[in-house]
Amino acid sequence: MVGIVSYGAYVPRYRLARKTISAAMSWFSGGGGPGEKAVANHDEDAVTMAVAAGIDCLTGLKRETLEALYLATVSAPYKDRQDAGIVAAALDLNPDIRTADFTDSPKAGTAALIAGCDAVKAGSARSVIVCAADCRVAKPGSFEEGNYGDGAAAFVLGDSHVIASLGGSYSVTRDFMDRWRAEDERFAHGSEDRWIRDEGYTKFIAQAMAGLLKKYGLSAKDFAKVVYPCLYVREHAAIGKSLGFKPEQVQQEQLTTVGDSGVAHPLMMLVAALEDAKPGDKILVASYGNGSDAVFFEVTDHIAGAGQRRGMKKHLAMKKDLPSYERYLAIRNVLPTEKGLRGETGPTQVTLMWRDRKVILALYGSKCKRCGTPQYPDQRICVNPDCGAVDQMEEYRFADKMARLFSYTSDSLAFSVSPPEMYGVIDFEGGGRYLLDITDAEAESLKIDMGVEMTFRRRYTDEAHGILGYFWKAKPAAG
Repeated sequence: MVGIVSYGAYVPRYRLARKTISAAMSWFSGGGGPGEKAVANHDEDAVTMAVAAGIDCLTGLKRETLEALYLATVSAPYKDRQDAGIVAAALDLNPDIRTADFTDSPKAGTAALIAGCDAVKAGSARSVIVCAADCRVAKPGSFEEGNYGDGAAAFVLGDSHVIASLGGSYSVTRDFMDRWRAEDERFAHGSEDRWIRDEGYTKFIAQAMAGLLKKYGLSAKDFAKVVYPCLYVREHAAIGKSLGFKPEQVQQEQLTTVGDSGVAHPLMMLVAALEDAKPGDKILVASYGNGSDAVFFEVTDHIAGAGQRRGMKKHLAMKKDLPSYERYLAIRNVLPTEKGLRGETGPTQVTLMWRDRKVILALYGSKCKRCGTPQYPDQRICVNPDCGAVDQMEEYRFADKMARLFSYTSDSLAFSVSPPEMYGVIDFEGGGRYLLDITDAEAESLKIDMGVEMTFRRRYTDEAHGILGYFWKAKPAAG
């Protein structure tokens, strides 16, 4: 039996109400509409969100059993460096793991999911993790700006302890230019909106789902939930109705809570469906983008033992409203911001990054074999004054350890898109202390001894060499 073994999701902390956009851009038609959208912080991107969803997905699982990682995104931070490799390093997966990037279409997420299932079915990989994430930038005042939201989903696929077994898939491919972006362009172009709605969403998704039903001899009544994205509320309902699905079978869209999260969009909705699924439920999920992929799963008895994770429900509950549209533009780096001398970064030492890759990307320190004292970064000599052992260290991962804030400061002189810049001395549970940046928090909310957790983020941008410096930061612990 091949299928989903575990699932996870990530929704950024910040939300931007669409009325905030329309108030600032009232002469444009793109920003209005009900609800809000999720906005990645200034130190987040598709890679960091994929890591966050991956961590959520790997709760209670052994990472060393994974044999492949597929990353799907159309907003990859790098064009000539494998982003999946960064995610694998941050998740501390085996160095001999297979990695691949799926990109260039919003349906790349379902393509990666199907490819992962095929790999397990063929026996070329016993366990695959698929991460899908997008953090797209839209032109101010555009239709896309109001709809684009940020987020990520992740699934571990395997052939044992499956919580949702693969039933089958069906794909439709069309070279349909609804939205596109060339190599050197930052913002996407779009065709006429009504044409996209009528020729794209309404036809392609329905064709893929109808093709799947026919291929496997199924009907609408066989499914507990059907999951598919659509930017148009009436058409979203009409697609399901045209295929015989009742309103209660159609998974609620996330446009008013997260927005259109690109490749992650249908997969985040699939996570939401799995959170409420029962054994025996069949779930059909379809994507959109240059056609559509449709795939269905049947929930097994193992769903009861899937374990606790944040998923969609807890992440949606943990939110903070962005106070202004201008703040949003600064976070997105659409609004040019003067950094000053304090904001400049020096040249990145690429060879050092390679030598210390586990220390930097996976937050590895060392632990004394003699007395058990952990320390970061790794050292040859034990810092315990009662021990002092030399060359008696073993590797020790801090990324998954909870911690406490020993002391902190806020710096209004250092450059920050979201001032003030905050730093804290962190005491890890089980031992170990280090000074880290603090993110996703306000200075007035920090307190001595408060719980914090590690989060993988952008630490700096070396603009002269086109290098994004990733590292771990501390953020307030969440339930």
